[in-house]
Amino acid sequence: MSPLERRGDIVFVPLPPGDEGYIGRTCPNPECKKYFKILPRSELEGDAFCPYCGHKGDIRTFPTMDQVKYAASHVIREAMENFSQELKKLEFDSKSSGTSGFSVSMRFEPGEPYPIHSYQEEDLETYIQCSNCRLRYAVYGVFGFCPDCGQHNSLQILQNNLTLIQKMMDLTKSADAEISIKVMENALEDCISAFDGFGRELCRIHESKSKFPDRINKISFQSLEGAKEGIRNHFEFNLDNGLSNEEWRVANISFQKRHLLAHKMGIIDEEYVRRSGDTAAIIGRKIVITSDDVISLIPIIEKLAEFLVESMNKVSTDVAGKE
Repeated sequence: MSPLERRGDIVFVPLPPGDEGYIGRTCPNPECKKYFKILPRSELEGDAFCPYCGHKGDIRTFPTMDQVKYAASHVIREAMENFSQELKKLEFDSKSSGTSGFSVSMRFEPGEPYPIHSYQEEDLETYIQCSNCRLRYAVYGVFGFCPDCGQHNSLQILQNNLTLIQKMMDLTKSADAEISIKVMENALEDCISAFDGFGRELCRIHESKSKFPDRINKISFQSLEGAKEGIRNHFEFNLDNGLSNEEWRVANISFQKRHLLAHKMGIIDEEYVRRSGDTAAIIGRKIVITSDDVISLIPIIEKLAEFLVESMNKVSTDVAGKE
């Protein structure tokens, strides 16, 4: 039975889903052409978004080359079968009526069916369900726009990482002291690394709003003060407005502790005391990371991230190019 479906002059060929029902898509933007997957649903129609570049267009313009070849092979096979059936109707036998006559007949023997192009959807790295419209999709890398509603997943990815870090902290309750210390140190570093990745990606997708788009990748979110300065210079709003003074102070100490762990083997120096304002710190001693440091930092980072998203969305593109 043919899988083709006709609606007027348009022929539709159902695509075989890959593992867990995902269907591949390719961005039609010639400067992108990247591959992603979606879990189709009945209401997914009309415009779609590329997770990578944000290109918006009719979802029917997003097929992969393999899917085009697959559909074309089905259309060609059916066309050839229909043609064969028409030729079959022309078969005949003409018998001679005399001793010196001859007979003529025509028979049509169809060949092998036209081969169907086979393909397999690719394995991707990140599978996620959009927090806004609930579409399930998969991309290379981590970050991306939802193919259905266009919402970027940077905040959602950060929140997922923070949830995982919270689970890591639960492991310290049953681990021995040495392992608990290491887990807490790793958790603190992971918290700030996740925020740094989130912040850099958010700046990238709002690059057109920056006063200095060619320098947007210089903004680092591993230092709160550095991030504050970068955001103010590029987008003209104050990052610290997203937190209370006490929240900013607590977060800044944790960020400075991470700097010591990453660059000074955790040994307190004069720069740490000056930048953090940690009055209990003793130069030359090893910094102590507690579960409270991490647990208190998680909601602060989430609050600051939500403020950053909201503020970025409000920034006008008129900011770009200002002197």
